[in-house]
Formats: sequence, C-alpha cells, structure tokens
Amino acid sequence: MTPHRVPADPAKGAAVKAADRAHVFHSWSAQELIDPLAVAGAEGVHFWDYDGNRYLDFTSGLVYTNIGYQHPKVVAAVQEQAAKMTTFAPAFAIDVRSEAARLVAERTPGDLDKIFFTNGGAEAVENAARMARLHTGRPKILSAFRSYHGATSTAINLTGDPRRWASDTATSGVVRFWAPFLYRSAFYATTEAEECERALAHLEDTIAFEGPASIAAIILETVPGTAGIMVPPAGYLAGVREICDRYGIVFILDEVMSGFGRTGEWFAADHADVVPDLLTFAKGVNSGYVPLGGVAISPAIAETFARRPYPGGLTYSGHPLACAAAVATINVMEEEGVVAHAARLGTDVFGPALREIAARHPSVGEVRGLGAFWALDLVRNQETREPLVPYNATGEANAPMAAFAAACKSTGLWPFVNMNRTHVVPACNITAEEAKEGLTLLDEALSVADEHVA
Repeated sequence: MTPHRVPADPAKGAAVKAADRAHVFHSWSAQELIDPLAVAGAEGVHFWDYDGNRYLDFTSGLVYTNIGYQHPKVVAAVQEQAAKMTTFAPAFAIDVRSEAARLVAERTPGDLDKIFFTNGGAEAVENAARMARLHTGRPKILSAFRSYHGATSTAINLTGDPRRWASDTATSGVVRFWAPFLYRSAFYATTEAEECERALAHLEDTIAFEGPASIAAIILETVPGTAGIMVPPAGYLAGVREICDRYGIVFILDEVMSGFGRTGEWFAADHADVVPDLLTFAKGVNSGYVPLGGVAISPAIAETFARRPYPGGLTYSGHPLACAAAVATINVMEEEGVVAHAARLGTDVFGPALREIAARHPSVGEVRGLGAFWALDLVRNQETREPLVPYNATGEANAPMAAFAAACKSTGLWPFVNMNRTHVVPACNITAEEAKEGLTLLDEALSVADEHVA
C-alpha cells in the first residue's frame, strides 16, 4: 500500500525545511544528522506533508493528542478564550483556571483535590519531587531504571533511560531500583505473581539499605510509557502503597503519558484501585493543544503548605488558553465517551489483532498493553529474547529498527519506535476501522523486521 495523497506544495515545504534547518535547534538530536519532515497540516488521526503524503499517526504526537488533531470543540474553546482573556498572572482566581482544576480533581483517584498547574510533565515531576522533600524533610527519591520522567534537572535525574546519562552527576539524591517486568525479569521470575512478590521484596531491601528515614518519595510511572508499556502485575502498585505508608514515604505516580483515557480509565491508577500522595499529569489533559501539566495533591501534603509558603511557581501556571483547552478536552471526552472507547479498543481491537500479528512474525517477542497503549517487543530470537537491536543502539547497530520504521512510513503509517520496540499509541478516539487500517500496515512492515531474525 502507498500513502494517501493530498494536495502538494513542494516549494513551500522546501522553504519550511530550509528555515527549520537554519534556525530551529531540535531536542534529543545531533543537529546535522536529522532530516525533520515538514508537516503541512493535521486533522483527527492523520497528518500530511508538503509533498502530498498523508500519514495515519500511530504516535499521537508524543503520545499526547488523546482526542486527535484539531478537534473543533477544543479549537473553538481556545479561540473563545483568546477573545475573552488571553493571559493573566497565576496569583489571581480566573474562572477557566478554577474550572480546569475542578474537572481534573473530579477525575483523579481518591482525594487528590488540589491542583498545581505547570507548563508540562517535566515541570510537574520537578515540583512533585520538591513537594515530597519539603513535606517529609528527607532528601532521597527512589525511581525505576526503566522510566522516563522529563528533562528538567530533577526530572532527568529521576529518569532511568539513557537520556539521563549525559546529565547524571550522581548527586541529585536519586536511588534507582528494578520495577517488575516479567518478559525481561531482573528477578528470574517465571510468573506474574513471582515477579510481583520479588520486585516488592527488592524494593523493600533497597529501602532498608538506603535508610527509610532518608527517603522522601518513590516515583513510578503507573504504566511505564517510553520505556516499554509494561503493565505492572496485579498487586504491585498496592504493595508499593503499603510500603510507602509503613515508612512514611510519599508515593508519586507519574501519569503524564498514561493519564486521561490512554489506558481505558481516566488514570491508570484506577486499574489497581490505588491512590498516590501526588499524581503528575500533562499531555492528554488537553490533547497537547496548549502546553499544560500539573500535580494533583493529597490533603496531607496540601496541609504542609497551608500556612507555610510553597517555594515554587511558574509565570504561566494555569495559563487561561491552556486551561480553556483542558476544560474543552475533558468535556469532549465525557460527551463522546472517549475513555470507554479506548478501553474497548484495547479489548476488542488492539489486543486481539496484535496477538494475531505476533503469531505471524518471528520478530515479535511480546505484545503488551491496554486501552490505546500497546508495545511490540521486537527480537532477533523468540526463545532467547535477544532484542532486535542492542540497548540504546545508534547508527548501523540500529539499522533493523530504522528499516522497519521506513517500511511503515512508506505505506502511510507513522510509527512510534524506541530501541527494539514499536508502540501502538494512536489517539484514544481513533475509530475501530482506522485502527484496523493501521494494524494492517504495521503487519505488512513487520516483514522487514523479520528479515533480521537470527
């Protein structure tokens, strides 16, 4: 299959690309080694370039356009807010800011009813860590190796994946541990129950040897996203909650990627019926239309700052345009049943179809996920589980994954590829028909990955 065609304007595309190459400094990149696609437009679950190629987006941006691109009700809400009040300082009570906070608080687990707004997920994590340290008076925070929490100073040190390495000075008070992941178990487990039990024992041992009285918080992505979409085994999050309660440790759940319908619940914590002390969010809160993130705060931690000033803030905290987008997005998700739709996609479309695809391809080692949040672990050998490319591979070592990604794009599917995995993370309101179309294209492209199986 070939990409759908849309009207082309190559000259304009060339001008956009030239300006980008002259002036834009891109994140996570060696600037002279990248070739960014010039995008002409986007709508729903598709975007297109200036050469006339139209792509089905299986990445939802960076896993944030949970209701797709250019939803008319959210666009209208931003336009209406801009006409009414484009911006205002965060120290004031503003109607749209209050309403956004109320709508978020109504959907967070338990009694997390106070909302501190940030501009994105990394700042949310940064402030959650600060709150935990100030609340407990303790310096250390425990985080998992397979994780990503953002790229600000504290957040990047809390991150477990290789993007941390260049900024890790080993002085940030972070201690890392192994979270459960049965397919590549650090505990030689053979069942989910064993993995859960051994992972909790490992965490408790880590706490004991680090000194419980020195640990302010444990932070976990409720379902790790960029690191591989590893759904925790039953009982694990509840076990961490119990450990935190026993030692007076703040439990932080990072729902920046997994929140707002992505897993088929408003928040992934709802699957485990667990309430953290702090919950970070961003991305899907307003489908990324205007940058917004935040921290949902428990009553105990909010009380710490009832008469003691919280030493943190942002010029654009609770920006009216971002909050208007959040209000509209949450209302759209309710009106259109997006969360329940994402759950059905997981059980009726993605889960069954991805398992069928895996059975046809020797390059697929494992399928895992829920809702509109899935990963295929690609391998050179299904028995040994050797990854298709080495950990953090670049250049020629990463050629098999690069070839697979190119094969996807050649058919009109834009894939999410990280290390030896491809993630299936489209908008949560993608139709079943659109999802099946994308899965057909993915199935076709996996034949390229199969060529590299040993």
